[in-house]
Amino acid sequence: MPIIILAAGGATRMRGRDKLLEPVAGVPLLRRQALMARAAGQGPVVVALPPRPHLRYDVLEGLDVQLLPVADAAEGMNASLRAGILALPGTVRCAMVLLADLPELTAADLRRVADAVDLTDGNMIWRGATAQGAPGHPIVFRSDLFPALAALEGDSGGREVVSQQADRMVLVPLPGDRARLDLDTPEAWAAWRARNPDAVQD
Repeated sequence: MPIIILAAGGATRMRGRDKLLEPVAGVPLLRRQALMARAAGQGPVVVALPPRPHLRYDVLEGLDVQLLPVADAAEGMNASLRAGILALPGTVRCAMVLLADLPELTAADLRRVADAVDLTDGNMIWRGATAQGAPGHPIVFRSDLFPALAALEGDSGGREVVSQQADRMVLVPLPGDRARLDLDTPEAWAAWRARNPDAVQD
């Protein structure tokens, strides 16, 4: 199953820092996410990125991933989602979409969501959730939804498509809150590190 990592956003709330370059267990977050995606399965990993030049390309150097510049990344998350979907081979039956800024997810979490996928049961979406059942990430979309995803505009992150398939969506609980925990400000990073002095080890 292909994995699309959405990593073209501007991280505007970080006040000059790039959250995707913040170290997690000694590794820049974006590189960690790409390594995690590679470890989770055998399919291709596509990383949607801002246009070059950008430091995010440097931290992915040497990895077996497809670097996908998104010319209109400033439009919002849907530009990255569109580009990622359009970059997939036409034979793909489903794909996983992963936000790049969820530092507690593990390769085992991605595999758990992927293992829940059953393309014979009529469902369209399989989605990671918190232990309490709150919807989160990653999200696997059946290829039937690719045209709708490729037509999205703005910064919704595909919420319109997900909401339309609410009765054909499977939630896959993951430990704790890591399906939803993102860190968008320097203060959030500092608080998280205070709670997790050794950060995250897969």
